[in-house]
Amino acid sequence: MNPRARFDEITDDLAARDPDVKGAQMMGRPCITAGGKMIACYEARGTLAFKLPDEGEREKALALDGSRIYDPANNGRLMGGWVEVPAVHEAKWPELAETALRVRKENA
Repeated sequence: MNPRARFDEITDDLAARDPDVKGAQMMGRPCITAGGKMIACYEARGTLAFKLPDEGEREKALALDGSRIYDPANNGRLMGGWVEVPAVHEAKWPELAETALRVRKENA
């Protein structure tokens, strides 16, 4: 599936199940918000970035081949607590989005 279409599908699924979840635009990117805070975003390069402040969850995501700490502008300014996951792992994206949502709700 096209990475953007997959992102939209994940966004729609989460929003249908949780009234706090919405699709939005932040930092010039399509994103998923929960309670007005960004929990995931789509990159035009066909990746998704997830806010995973829990170190264990972040390490699991980083263990996926090609994943990296999120650098939105590719200029060395990393976003702490965020992991960018390539489309080759799109099967993991819904689980990562659920984790980002769960952690956001726990820390709200």
